[in-house]
Amino acid sequence: MRKLALDNDTLMCVEKPERYIGGEINSVMKNKEDMDIRFALAFPDVYEIGMSHLGIQILYDILNEREDTWCERVYSPWTDADNIFREKNIPLFALESQDKLLDFDFIGFTIQYEMCYTNILQILDLAGIPLFANDRGEEFPIIIGGGPCTYNPEPIADFFDLFYIGEGETNLNELMDLYKKFGKSKEKFLLEASKIEGIYVPSLYDVTYNSDNTIKEMIPKGKDVPKVVKRTLVLDMKDAHYPTKPIVPFIKVTQDRVVLEIQRGCIRGCRFCQAGMVYRPSRERDLEDLKRYAREMLENTGHEEISLSSLSSSDYSKLNEIITYLIEEFKDKKINVSLPSLRIDGFSLDVMSKVQDVRKSSLTFAPEAGSQRLRDVINKGLTEEEILDGAFKAFEGGWNKVKLYFMLGLPTETEEDRLAIPHLAEEIAKRYYTIPKDERNGKCQITASSSFFIPKPFTPFQWAKMYPYEKYNDFAYEVKDEFRNMLNRKSLSYKYHDAKTTILEGVFARGDRRLSKVIETAYKEGCLYDAWSEYFNYDAWLDAFAKSDIDYTFYILRERDENEIFPWDFIDIEVKKDYLLKEWKKAKEGVVTPNCKEKCSGCGCLSMGAGVCVKS
Repeated sequence: MRKLALDNDTLMCVEKPERYIGGEINSVMKNKEDMDIRFALAFPDVYEIGMSHLGIQILYDILNEREDTWCERVYSPWTDADNIFREKNIPLFALESQDKLLDFDFIGFTIQYEMCYTNILQILDLAGIPLFANDRGEEFPIIIGGGPCTYNPEPIADFFDLFYIGEGETNLNELMDLYKKFGKSKEKFLLEASKIEGIYVPSLYDVTYNSDNTIKEMIPKGKDVPKVVKRTLVLDMKDAHYPTKPIVPFIKVTQDRVVLEIQRGCIRGCRFCQAGMVYRPSRERDLEDLKRYAREMLENTGHEEISLSSLSSSDYSKLNEIITYLIEEFKDKKINVSLPSLRIDGFSLDVMSKVQDVRKSSLTFAPEAGSQRLRDVINKGLTEEEILDGAFKAFEGGWNKVKLYFMLGLPTETEEDRLAIPHLAEEIAKRYYTIPKDERNGKCQITASSSFFIPKPFTPFQWAKMYPYEKYNDFAYEVKDEFRNMLNRKSLSYKYHDAKTTILEGVFARGDRRLSKVIETAYKEGCLYDAWSEYFNYDAWLDAFAKSDIDYTFYILRERDENEIFPWDFIDIEVKKDYLLKEWKKAKEGVVTPNCKEKCSGCGCLSMGAGVCVKS
């Protein structure tokens, strides 16, 4: 019988002790004495968030299929447990074995969001592992980073031994095999690992800077170290691993349902969207495979809901077929089907009415910008008439609640563009009231919310500037005041994102290696769970920048020169930088680029041609 790392008295002192005991349905137990490799997958956020992440489940399944490897999990302890671990000197442990992380060969972090960087340090610190890679000897686990944030890993590069850039199904097993061969020498292993596609070893590169603080050069430390790291990609989705026995948590988590990934990538080319660029090209999963995954996952978990996952579900060519199958196959079991990531111009209201209770649910659309001019700038590919027609058809179908998502601070944005947001929301509300009163489904509720634009690496907007947080607040106040002037204001509501976290996210999204000391300083001053508003301490971060003698405004308040070397330029995602620059110039002119199915625009990766993926 497993011995828990926390005794009963300690477990009774923490909120939700189920976060720390492991033993969930479908979690994997092995005999550690028979294992060559022990791997801990770490998610730097609370258990409920990490357990909802599909990528963790995929990697967990891949590694545990190996007879020589036992993969376990660890999540950031919540603040109450964090305090107890420190007071009682309890080393952080993995859930399955309850063994301390120091016993593992690898700790692999999935990094989804820049605001979790201090939580990475929390996990290392509580495990008794030095924060900086150059302070860790052979006796410490190898620290790996993966996930969306590794498309610019530089702000956290000093904390990691290596990064895995791309999709995990491709070369993860090759990396484990290499460890079995060279693992007794960390130096030799890291050098050989750097030659695997998608693997970046920061210690094997030197970075030099110009007098204006921009990057001058990134130099490999040796002729065997590649100058460019190419992201990995699964081209044929038949080769993409899928876990049909996902772990079932004891407590309710953020995504408490079966997740069915129907495709990867996106055809749309929105100029602000990093995922739409780094995960190109669009690749669909086979319909029959999806049917089998759905059957097996529902049988193996007992979940009562299944959610279709993709960047743009409306673009999946077999959407109607998979929805019809799920409804018919599981109607007797009362399985709910949810459809996120739908475009207002591409969804079938007939299908939607089958999978949602229209009298309870709301529809979510993301116009992103209020004016047509600005939607053209960001290449959203939606006209105002398409938005209004889609909303009207939804109202006819029985919906009366609509959520609208926008961004403020977009490139070329004017006050007129911002004030167009409440006017668009009001026009949608007006469409509702054109329906005869006896056919309406209660009061119309239009909820608009806005976040603030952040220029992300590998997007056409990576050259764009940001604004001080006070300016962002001014933008939001303009919109809020205009909402108050709307004739249908009782049907409208508005809320906006915190501007201070936007500033930090922007700094770390586009920052360089010099920021590692800022992150360390902020962590030591108590910054933790920065993505959670109740714990975010902006003043502590400003103090950390000051103590580190770094001007954070350098990273956000200037438009980048066309020839500037970015911290992430050593990564090759196959989408050419020249193409992104061309799109940046087209954005300034308000010129729209057609989506990949309409026309190949020569981005440099793989494009859709004659119904199959071909080299552009």
